[in-house]
Amino acid sequence: MAKRIINLRVNGEAHEVAVEPSWTLLETVREALGYTGPKEGCGTGDCGACSVIVDGRLITSCLMLAPQADGREVRTVEGLATGGELSHVQRAFIDSGGVQCGFCTPGMVMAATALLESNPTPSFEEIRNGLAGNLCRCTGYTKIYEAVELAAQRMRAG
Repeated sequence: MAKRIINLRVNGEAHEVAVEPSWTLLETVREALGYTGPKEGCGTGDCGACSVIVDGRLITSCLMLAPQADGREVRTVEGLATGGELSHVQRAFIDSGGVQCGFCTPGMVMAATALLESNPTPSFEEIRNGLAGNLCRCTGYTKIYEAVELAAQRMRAG
């Protein structure tokens, strides 16, 4: 099949990319554009390691075909820090010990970011539900949930 040209913005930067019609958004951001935060864990949308935010909505990038991202705004974990400073969510994951091996962390951080952008004061149950599409094999999730609670507190404080 012939490659197709798509245009998308990743972390605020415009990109024109030639993609195979069967490429996923995950393959495109990782292989063609070099954003290695999103990871392929399962390839079936079950683990959340490839989570990114597209047009303000959390998605598993292993399930979205690259041509579907044409003309869209994509945020990866690399785009959350501003001016060399980690986002509240990124900093809270570090400060709370919400990271272990780190494989799932970018997806967890993106899920937490999407949750807090839509609900700045989530209950514990809402945090659990907001991260339900992301799996971690290293932790018991307690520190991850604590990281989201801490990030929410810090975001409200400014």
